[in-house]
Amino acid sequence: MEGIRILEVAEHTFVPAASGILSDWGAEVIKIEHVTRGDAARGLGSTGIAGFSGKVAVLMEHANRGKKSLGLDLTDPAGRDILYRLAAISDVFLTNKMAGVRARLQIEVDDIKAHNPNIVYVRGTGYGNRGPDTDAGGYDSLGFWARSGVAHSVTPSDLPQPLNQPGPAFGDSIGAMTIAGGISAALLHRERTGEAKVVDVSLLSAAMWAMGGTIAVAQDMGMAWQAPPSGQPMAPFNPLIGYFGTSDGRFIMFSMLQGFHYWPEVCERFGRTELVTDPRFDTHEKLMENAAVGAEIIRGEVAKYTLAEIKDKLTGMRGQWAIVQDTLELADDPQVVANGYLQQLEYDGYPYKLVETPVQFDEEPSVPGKSPDFNEHGDQILTEHLGLDWDTVLDLKVKGVVA
Repeated sequence: MEGIRILEVAEHTFVPAASGILSDWGAEVIKIEHVTRGDAARGLGSTGIAGFSGKVAVLMEHANRGKKSLGLDLTDPAGRDILYRLAAISDVFLTNKMAGVRARLQIEVDDIKAHNPNIVYVRGTGYGNRGPDTDAGGYDSLGFWARSGVAHSVTPSDLPQPLNQPGPAFGDSIGAMTIAGGISAALLHRERTGEAKVVDVSLLSAAMWAMGGTIAVAQDMGMAWQAPPSGQPMAPFNPLIGYFGTSDGRFIMFSMLQGFHYWPEVCERFGRTELVTDPRFDTHEKLMENAAVGAEIIRGEVAKYTLAEIKDKLTGMRGQWAIVQDTLELADDPQVVANGYLQQLEYDGYPYKLVETPVQFDEEPSVPGKSPDFNEHGDQILTEHLGLDWDTVLDLKVKGVVA
């Protein structure tokens, strides 16, 4: 993406993370922030919402890696003029402002394209750019998790209420990759045809795509998908799919879709070779019929060992399995380390880690750049990109047009 300039008018994570990805890939991203408070995400590091350290706004870093920041008052005509001048020299305009706000700030498609017909205009919304909820706010907990069917589908049917999403910016980050892909495709289309498309991605649409297979099955069967009650097997006809607890309170997961094919090896690993010829399990049909019994036997075998012992016992097995890890031990996963999936960074002497973007080129991980301080590049953008002299910049500062 080197040589591509993205102009962003967006806050929080969903849309900013998309240009953060493209920044990792080489694009120049100019982030327009509120002239006095900046991106609302800057305050999340001190609110205690997720128990942050307060030493670095890690969600801000996650979404705004490598960008340039300019504080600008878009309610002032002089501020909009600066935005329009930046749009004229940019390849992409990216926003998550709702329809009413876009109209009020005069940053709708026609407003921006009037100053650059060749710009790719990109909207990230909660629920889509058409329909009755176009102007409704939609965080990922709402548009991605609740409304899309994800929360209902993952919640065991015996729980009193739906599960929460796994953590902050979960749907935002998945949606952001979708936006980044859409931008990339639109830029390729413009290069080949000269036509600059308008790109739309919503949290709802990204979640529905993530749930696409599940929704297809549900629609075909006429039955809403939902996780079985707690403790019941994920796959009632396959004993080698699901969670199995160890003696030290940890879990592994088996996902051997060809259960009968892998049954002999699993039995051998646990020293239970007699189960291979057991008349309850010696054919595919019998294994399916007695899957619950087979799963309970394997569950009992796993429960005899610690996680470390299970790891030694199963390493090298052809059947598919994984340790259920938490978000701290993940950092030491040998595959994470070998592939550079988690990058060590530093902010004013404080060490922290960020996940790299999930696409690598030529087997090289993309090292995230530092998120900008508020208005860190304001003077540079105004003087170098727009050619304003210093007296004009000072006058704009005095008037409160720029930070």
